[in-house]
Amino acid sequence: MSVSVLFVCLGNICRSPTADVVFRQYVREAGLEEKIRIDSAGTGDWHIGRAPDPRTQEAAARRGYDMSSLRARQVTPADFYAFDVVLAMDNANLADLEAMRPSDANGTLARFLDYATDSAEREVPDPYYGGNDGFDQVLDLVEDGARGLLASLQERL
Repeated sequence: MSVSVLFVCLGNICRSPTADVVFRQYVREAGLEEKIRIDSAGTGDWHIGRAPDPRTQEAAARRGYDMSSLRARQVTPADFYAFDVVLAMDNANLADLEAMRPSDANGTLARFLDYATDSAEREVPDPYYGGNDGFDQVLDLVEDGARGLLASLQERL
């Protein structure tokens, strides 16, 4: 059995690529690369083809994550068939995804931080217009959510 996971934020240059690289590393460390497929996308189309925000990349690099190969893309209705689990970074992203989800798509659609175990937060805040500390906060929340998500998926595999 295998599973596919799509992380979704607004522009796919901060939060969802962070979740992508963190979760990808956790999956690699668990030896599950062959069983879990990972991608990220945004609900908006402003940044298609662009690399993650430099501040996001810098914060990630400080913790040993390399996101230099990632490029932004926009989520499509086809993603709801291609991915078993679609995870929104916040409630607004979740509402946008619910509105575009085809009625016959039967994968899981949820907030990413519903899998977090150490934080009571259920939304990953958008750091784009804030200071550099926001990118570190995103990493803290994403690492927590990624640990919980991995544990949940390991039960299914």
